Amino acid sequence: MYAFIQQKLLTPLDDWSSLTAKLHPRLIPVLVFTGAGGTGAAADVLHLALLNPDVSWDRKNNPEPWDKLGPNDQYKFHPMNVDYSNLKIEGPDS
Repeated sequence: MYAFIQQKLLTPLDDWSSLTAKLHPRLIPVLVFTGAGGTGAAADVLHLALLNPDVSWDRKNNPEPWDKLGPNDQYKFHPMNVDYSNLKIEGPDS
């Protein structure tokens, strides 16, 4: 039986994950959390690449996309419940 398990582990990766989960059930939470972390990281990079005004994909037609934002536009991922309409503008524009 032990030789069969070793022989099965040395075969190509077609059934490797299900066999590993059967042989080592303690690895299932590690694989789930690693997959969730990778998915979250990919979603965050996608969000930053597509929705962040600091990123310009079309330099010819839209060279400075951050100039189109008004003082009330919210572009952060987590704004912490800030009401942008009541903020006092500080700096050279005030």
